[in-house]
Amino acid sequence: MAKIDSVRYKRVLLKLSGEALMGQAAHGISPEILRYVVGEVQKVVALGVEVGLVIGAGNIFRGVAGAAGGMDRAAADHMGMLATVINCLALRDGLIRAGMESRVMSAIAMAGICESFERDRALRHLARGRVVIFAAGTGNPYFTTDTAAVLRALEIGAQVVYKATRVDGVYDRDPLKDQAAVRFDRLTYGEVLQRDLKVMDGAAISLARDNDTPIVVLDMNVPDNIRRSICGEEVGTLVHRG
Repeated sequence: MAKIDSVRYKRVLLKLSGEALMGQAAHGISPEILRYVVGEVQKVVALGVEVGLVIGAGNIFRGVAGAAGGMDRAAADHMGMLATVINCLALRDGLIRAGMESRVMSAIAMAGICESFERDRALRHLARGRVVIFAAGTGNPYFTTDTAAVLRALEIGAQVVYKATRVDGVYDRDPLKDQAAVRFDRLTYGEVLQRDLKVMDGAAISLARDNDTPIVVLDMNVPDNIRRSICGEEVGTLVHRG
């Protein structure tokens, strides 16, 4: 393993989709996938890198889908925020079982279940080597967990946002549907917005652009991808100022 002075980033924010935790199931959390994710995080922590995490809730409930079904959007988004807490608690449990210290910090107060998000406290946790999992999005409806990931990255001073997906980077169209899709090694924030590439939602990309926070999109299903990127290898697609 690399030493802390040989890594590219010393504090990172990892964004996972809720669907990533399902495995081959139609919904819920796969114990096998959860153990795999914990193992990948453990490799990063072993480098001495400080790690923050944001997880979606698509494996349990998606606010946009609820709204599309006729539910009030604000109510649906609040349900989605609560669903993220379930995923965060599951991941914390897995991390602790693997011997890592971890805290869940929620944008919605949930006394007795997890801590409320406080920037200074989050920074203290990270400095002590604890993996901090940020739950409940931004705490506001109409904002996705992608935006929450960039926001928390800025608040904790993360040097990069890792967007973990099922494909090995950003393509000009869905590579799972079109074999002729072309992958990009690097993109600017402006190119992502102009081409309407499905990296993250527009608010998240704009927030990253305005604060010059790079985003690396990579395939979480390939072991060591995150560790390799942190150690300086070119993995996935880099979205940056250019």
